[in-house]
Amino acid sequence: MGAAKSVFTPQELEDYEDLTYFTQKEVLSYFHQFKALAPDLISVQRDARLPMEVILRYPQLRYNPFGDRICMVFSSSRDGDCNFEDFLDMVSVFSAEAPMSVKAEYAFRIFDFDGDDMIGPEDMEEIIRRLLGDVQFPQVDILQLVQNLTSEADLDDDGMLSFAEFEHAISKSENFMRSFQLQL
Repeated sequence: MGAAKSVFTPQELEDYEDLTYFTQKEVLSYFHQFKALAPDLISVQRDARLPMEVILRYPQLRYNPFGDRICMVFSSSRDGDCNFEDFLDMVSVFSAEAPMSVKAEYAFRIFDFDGDDMIGPEDMEEIIRRLLGDVQFPQVDILQLVQNLTSEADLDDDGMLSFAEFEHAISKSENFMRSFQLQL
């Protein structure tokens, strides 16, 4: 482990500890997990950006129906490619220690497919389709589900969910915190 510590300065480790929900030892562990995704590239260049396809090999993202969206939201270049700091931000938000408010903010961004700062019917339909995976549902049933979700959570009746409405809706869900965690 001594060789790994030399990858970061003591100040960098302290900064990572301050900016995440992790200890310095956990930060080093996540660096090893990040490095394992592309060991040849990372050993040469510590601040390498890994393509989204490589990040999606991370076991906790491999089968996540929102893996590509997660990469896009956490990518500092907004193209889905991630450097270690992007990766560390991601695993920090998905950790059990991250507060509900932080998880809600990122979940909203992940589910806002069109990036308009609202979760509209098209976004909800995409969420449902991804959750269904290979299961085929009639379009009329999906639209009914979108309508039901909207009527339940849309407090101002504009047909879309603002962040405040989304946060209010998920605050009622006991399962949200558990489902918005990567099994790290």
